[in-house]
Amino acid sequence: MGTERRPRIRRGRTLGALGAAAGLLLAAGCGAPAAPDGPDPHSWSHPEQVRVTHLALDLEADFEARRLSGSVRLDLDRRDPGAPLVLDTRDLEIRSVRDGKGRPLQWRLGPARAGLGRPLAVELRPETRSVVVAYRTDPEAAALQWLDPEQTEGGRHPFLYSQSQSILARSWIPCQDTPSVRATYEATVRVPPPLMALMSAENPTEPAPDGVYRFRMPQPIPAYLMAIAAGELEFRPLGPRSGVYAEPEVVDRAAREFAETEEMMAVAESLYGPYRWGRYDILVLPPSFPFGGMENPRLTFVTPTVLAGDRSLTALVAHELAHSWSGNLVTNATWNDFWLNEGFTTYIEVRIMEALRGKEYADMLRALGRHALEEELDRLGRSSPDTRLALDLAGRDPDEAMTDVPYEKGRMFLERLERRFGRRAFDAFLRRYFDAFAFRPVTTKDFRHFLAAHLAKDDPEALEEAELWIDMPGLPEDSPEVVPEAFARVDRQFEAWRSGTPADRLDAGGWNTQQWLRFLGHLEDPVPVDRMAELDAAFHFTDSANAEILGAWLRHAVRSRYRAADARLEEFLLEVGRLKFLEPLYRDLSATEEGRARARALFERASPRYHPITRAAIRKILNDAGA
Repeated sequence: MGTERRPRIRRGRTLGALGAAAGLLLAAGCGAPAAPDGPDPHSWSHPEQVRVTHLALDLEADFEARRLSGSVRLDLDRRDPGAPLVLDTRDLEIRSVRDGKGRPLQWRLGPARAGLGRPLAVELRPETRSVVVAYRTDPEAAALQWLDPEQTEGGRHPFLYSQSQSILARSWIPCQDTPSVRATYEATVRVPPPLMALMSAENPTEPAPDGVYRFRMPQPIPAYLMAIAAGELEFRPLGPRSGVYAEPEVVDRAAREFAETEEMMAVAESLYGPYRWGRYDILVLPPSFPFGGMENPRLTFVTPTVLAGDRSLTALVAHELAHSWSGNLVTNATWNDFWLNEGFTTYIEVRIMEALRGKEYADMLRALGRHALEEELDRLGRSSPDTRLALDLAGRDPDEAMTDVPYEKGRMFLERLERRFGRRAFDAFLRRYFDAFAFRPVTTKDFRHFLAAHLAKDDPEALEEAELWIDMPGLPEDSPEVVPEAFARVDRQFEAWRSGTPADRLDAGGWNTQQWLRFLGHLEDPVPVDRMAELDAAFHFTDSANAEILGAWLRHAVRSRYRAADARLEEFLLEVGRLKFLEPLYRDLSATEEGRARARALFERASPRYHPITRAAIRKILNDAGA
C-alpha cells in the first residue's frame, strides 16, 4: 500500500455560535472532512482545542444482546473556548449528549470512514466543563469479543474481553482515541453474577454477589489502554504486588507458570526506576485472544498459549511488564512512532530475562528475534518504507505497523547504542528518559533531541548512525548477529541430521524451547515427507503442547504437505486465535490452489471463535490470495 499523505483541511476559528470544526459536522447539509486534520492522522479529535482529562463510565454488560450500554461522563480542559468537543466513535449508537447539569447539548455524527469510524462533534456552552454521552455498543463492536460458555475452558458461563489497541477503544467508548491524550478514569460496571468484572484499573479479587463492580484508575492513560473483561474468574497472589486471574480450570497452572513475576518487577525497577502503577496483575484469557499479551496497566492480558508448563515462554510476561515503563509510562504520541513503545519494550524484556536466566538465554532471544526480523524484511521487501522505524501511516490502518520491525529493529538499535556508550551510561540514559517523559506522549523527534542532549551530545557520528537506523529501510550492513553456544550446539546437530544422521540419534537431550525453535528455523521447505515423518517420530512435534514449537512445526507441515499433521493443524486453527500463529499458517495454506480451498473452509468453521481483529486479518489474507 502507498504512504502518500491525504490532503488536510484547516479549520477556522468561528462559524456563528460554533467553531468551524463544529460547523463542518453540525451545520445542516455539511459533511465531515474526508480525513482527520488534527495532530494524529488516526483520530478525529482536536485535543489542542478541547482535551478530555477524566472519564466516568457507567456500563451494563448484556451477554444475550452482546452490548455494553450506559453512559460516559467526560471532564474537559477547554484550551480554545470557542471550539467544540470532537470525539472518536465507531459503530456506537449515541442516544443523548448532555452537559454536567443534565441539559441537552447540540451534537452531530459525521460520515463514517473505514477504520476510523465517525467523529462526534458536540457544541459546548461557555460554562460547560463536562459532557455526558449516553450510548450503547454494536453487537459486532471491533474491540469486544463475547464468548459463549462452550468457548471457555469451564464451559459454564459466557466471557467478555476487550482489545482497544490500536484505535478500537472508540468502538466501546466515545473518546479521544489517540495515544497523545491521557486521562484518568473511574467506572461502574454491571455483569450477571457469578461473573467477575475486571478493568485496567484497581480490581477486586473476589466476585461481587450483586454483579456490580466499581473501578478507579488514578494514573492518566491513553484510550488504547482502556480495557474490560468479565467471566468466571479466580485470583491467585504471586507476590505482595502481583497476582493472576484466570478461569478456575486454569488459574493454578497459571500461578505456577508466572511465579517469577515479582522477581521480574524487582529487576526492572533496579534498572529503570520505580514501578508507578501500584499493582501488576495478569489475566489469562480464553484461547481466542488475538495477541500474545496486551499491556493494559495494572492488568496485563495474556494468551493461554504461553502456559507451556516449564516457564519457557514467560519472556512474554517480561515484555508486557516492561511496557509499564515504555508505552504505558512514556507513550508513542502517534502510531507513526510505534517503535518507541515496542523497540524499547523488547530491549527491556531481554534485559529482564538476562538478569533472571543469564546472558546465553538472553542471546537466544536476541538471535530468534533477529531471525524473525529477517523473515519480516524478506516478506515486506527490504527497501519498503514499512521497514523503517519512523513510519508514515497517514491514510492507513495503524495495525499495519504491527510487524516485527518496530519490535526487533528497535531493540537492535538500542543495543547498538548500548554497545557504543556502555551499558552503565545507557541504563542511566534510559532511566533519565523515563523520568523526563513520565505520563507523557513522545515522538521520534523528541527522542532524537533527547539522545543528542543527554547521551550523544559529544558524538556527532553516533547521531548520524542513529539517523540511519531510524530513517533508512532494512538493516544497516554492520548490524550485529549473535550466535550463542547453545545455538551453535543446535546448528551442529542440524548439520548432522541434514548429512544423514537419523533424527533419533541426534544429541538433543535437554534442549529448551528456544533451541527447538532454532532447529526448526533451519528447515528448508519443502522438506521431503519421509524426513518430516522421521523428525516427528523422534521428537513428536505434531503432538507438542508447546504452542511456539507446534506453530513453527505446522508451518513446515503445510509447506511440505505433511498430511500426518492435518488433523492437528485443523485442531490448532479451530482452538487458537493468536495472530502470531494464525497469520503465517493461513498465508502458507493460501499459497496453493488446494490450500486456498482448505483455508477458506477452515476459516468459515473457525471464524465464530476468532476475535474481530483476527477475523479481519485472516479475511484480508484470504481475499488477497483469491481464496
